[in-house]
Amino acid sequence: MKVLKTVFGMTAAAAIALMSTSAFAQSYPDRAITMVVPFSAGGPTDTVARLVAESMSKDLGQQVLVENVGGAGGTLGAGRVAQAEPDGYTILLHHIGMATSATLYRKLAYDTLNAFEYVGLVTDVPMTIVARKDFEPADLKGLVEYVKANKDTVTVANAGIGAASHLCGMLLMSAIDTPLTTVPYKGTGPAMTDLLGGQVDIMCDQTTNTTKQIQGGTIKAYAVTSPERLQVLPDVPTAVEGGLADFQVGIWHGVYAPKGTPADVTERLSKSLQVALKDPNVVARFGELGTVPSPEADATPAALKAKLEGEIARWKPVIEAAGQYAD
Repeated sequence: MKVLKTVFGMTAAAAIALMSTSAFAQSYPDRAITMVVPFSAGGPTDTVARLVAESMSKDLGQQVLVENVGGAGGTLGAGRVAQAEPDGYTILLHHIGMATSATLYRKLAYDTLNAFEYVGLVTDVPMTIVARKDFEPADLKGLVEYVKANKDTVTVANAGIGAASHLCGMLLMSAIDTPLTTVPYKGTGPAMTDLLGGQVDIMCDQTTNTTKQIQGGTIKAYAVTSPERLQVLPDVPTAVEGGLADFQVGIWHGVYAPKGTPADVTERLSKSLQVALKDPNVVARFGELGTVPSPEADATPAALKAKLEGEIARWKPVIEAAGQYAD
C-alpha cells in the first residue's frame, strides 16, 4: 500500500507539473518579450531584428522589444540569453556568428549547440564586395589582380572579430589565397564611415548595410555573393560571374531561446516568426535591403538546428586556416 501511495504521489506530481506547464504555455505571452540583438543599434542585424520584432508583436499581442547587447563578436549577447530564465521572455536573434564563434573563440561562456532551444531561421542575407568610391580596379577580376599585386598596402575593413564583414573578408582572402591587412572597427557604422571617407580600401558586407550606398554611388560595388544577381542591384554581377568560382556566402539569421524553454512556448514563438516572415511589410522591406524572408519550412526549430550544426562544420577549417582567433 505504501508503494502504491508513493507511485500515486509521483504520478500526481508529474500530472500537476504537466498541467502547470500547459497552463503557462496557454497564457504565454502575458507581458513584453525581450529580443536580444548581440550587435550595435543601426547595424544590419539590428535592422532585420526590428522588422521581425514589430511584426511578431502584432501576432503575439505583446511587445517584442529589441535590446542591443553588443561586444565580443556577438558572444556577450548570446551568453546573456543562454543564462536567462527559460520562460520565453528573453530570446536571441543572431546571425552566422552563432556558428563561427564556436571556433573563433577559444573560451565561450556557453556551449553553442546545447545552450539554446531553436525557434527558426529568419533570412539569408547576401554579401557584397565593395570598395571606396575612387578605388582603381574597374571590376572583380581587376580587383583580385590589384590586391594580389599590392597585398602589403591594401586594407580590408570589418566591424570586428566575428562580425559578418570579418567572416566574409576571411573567406575572400582564402578564395584569392592572399592575406591582406584587416582593419577592425567597433561596429558596421564606423567601418562604413571610413570606407566612405577613403580611409580604408575594401569591405565585404551585407546588402542590408551596403545597398543604399551602392545605389547612391558613394561606394564602388564589385560583386554580390548570391547565386544570381539581385533585383535590387541588377547591375552588380555575382562573384562567380566575376571569376571567383564557388564564392557564395550568405549571412543567415536565426532566433533562439534559452535551453529549457518549454516546447509549447518555443513552438508558439516559431509560429509567430512564420507569421512575421509572411507580413507584406517585412517582405517589402527585406526586398529593399536585398534579401528575402526564410520560407515557412525553414522558420522552424529543426531547420535552424540543422543549419547551425552544418555551418559550424563548414566554417571551422576556414577559421583555422586563417588563424584569426579571439580570446
